[in-house]
Amino acid sequence: MKLIYQGKTKDVYQLEDGNYMLKFKDDVTGVDGVFDPGANSVGLTIEGAGRSGLKLTKYFFELLNEKGIPTHYINADIENVTMTVKPAEVFGKGLEVICRYRAVGSFFRRYGLYAEEGQPLDAFVEVTIKDDKREDPTISEDALDMLGILSKAEYKVLKKLTQKIAGIVKNELAKKQIELYDIKFEFGRAGENKEIVLIDEISGGNMRAYKDGKYIEPLELEKLILQ
Repeated sequence: MKLIYQGKTKDVYQLEDGNYMLKFKDDVTGVDGVFDPGANSVGLTIEGAGRSGLKLTKYFFELLNEKGIPTHYINADIENVTMTVKPAEVFGKGLEVICRYRAVGSFFRRYGLYAEEGQPLDAFVEVTIKDDKREDPTISEDALDMLGILSKAEYKVLKKLTQKIAGIVKNELAKKQIELYDIKFEFGRAGENKEIVLIDEISGGNMRAYKDGKYIEPLELEKLILQ
């Protein structure tokens, strides 16, 4: 195995067969020691966060694969906290795609003049550039196309996939009387035909979920969903 990338919450290794292995870590994003899935820096370390995140990721990726939704997932090893995935090319230097059902986090900070905190949103999709220096700015469909990051045709696929996947996650959480406020995804191009596929993870570390009006911490969310 060859270490090719060290990220905030996982490391990436290249395997001899051309696939990749993701090693999940216990670091989570946040600010001043407080977890925040929308933050662009590691804020704290939570023991067991990596394994917990991998358990949920395995659950959701296998569910998506069963439903015919394209992902890079091959298999997961919970004991060693690793996931094997197919190679995929990220858009530009990396994008994050958020689907929002409630006006919270950065959405409310930006649009608080017009929005009430927590007000319902209709699966609102927005894209941000992975750029820590510039605090992951949002980017429009036109700008993505003009800058050669993502074509308009690809954007339509990306948006549709985002809303479909978020809807599946939302419905799964609802079975446990949990409400999904927002969720963050990453996508890439895979295979010879450059199919757009879901990559990275789906875990408590990249979503905000509430039960009875109370925010659920990532490790607790994993337990509630998988119990």
